Amino acid sequence: MYRFLLSWRWLITVLVALLLIPTTIELGFWQLHRHEARVARNELIARSLTAQPVPYDTLSAAPGFTVPKDLTWRAVTATGQYDPEHEFVVRKRTDSSGDKIGYFVVTPLKLSDGRGTVLVNRGWVASGDSATAYPAVPSVPAGEVVLTGRLRADETSAGSGIRDRAGLPDRQFNLISTAQQARETGAALLGGYLELTATSPAPADQPELLPEPNHSDIGPHMAYAIQWWLFTAMVPVGLWVLVRREARDRAKEAAEAEASTEPEPLPV
Repeated sequence: MYRFLLSWRWLITVLVALLLIPTTIELGFWQLHRHEARVARNELIARSLTAQPVPYDTLSAAPGFTVPKDLTWRAVTATGQYDPEHEFVVRKRTDSSGDKIGYFVVTPLKLSDGRGTVLVNRGWVASGDSATAYPAVPSVPAGEVVLTGRLRADETSAGSGIRDRAGLPDRQFNLISTAQQARETGAALLGGYLELTATSPAPADQPELLPEPNHSDIGPHMAYAIQWWLFTAMVPVGLWVLVRREARDRAKEAAEAEASTEPEPLPV
């Protein structure tokens, strides 16, 4: 009854179904791992943002320091004076709504304790009429300031997907990189940078501060994982339905063929 399963068409169909099962199981686990990574990231951000702020140079104490993942977004403070002479902007960055393209304004802050200089992302400003001219940027506060912000790791092309390239207009860059700025200015820049959230004393005008990262959205990955595993369960069920349908169709065709070959009864 099921000898048709030995045909090439059915052998290929069964083989495809058998290959689909481990593939869809693996895809489900891939989405599960993405869900777990998103949850872990959200928990890390929440812990970092609510932690008691600590001085920046207690976490990043030397040039070339690579901010580890578990310190990213950590609340930090820094006290010192801005160095507007070496201020620069980072191109093609969006505002808090994500609708407008402009620049991040990054200004070095010379720490009062003399332990180095910290790059400070002061926020976002809009693009001007020219893509090559330096944008209009609010001036930095004069004198000593106390900053509060979030510790961020240096940006890289590999981590951000943003290609760094030379030949940009003066004081315009594609990435926030202490190594790059140290080569440009010769300053002893502590690794990473501070993403500004508050300044004391408060300035009369400043760039648009960057919002906190979203750490409540877990994304659709768990739902996708369940969908893949449901599809896994449907593969053998669907295969069995197809086999049973084929068997019934063949049995019906055989019965009809047999009935058509039976001799007609002789007249009496």
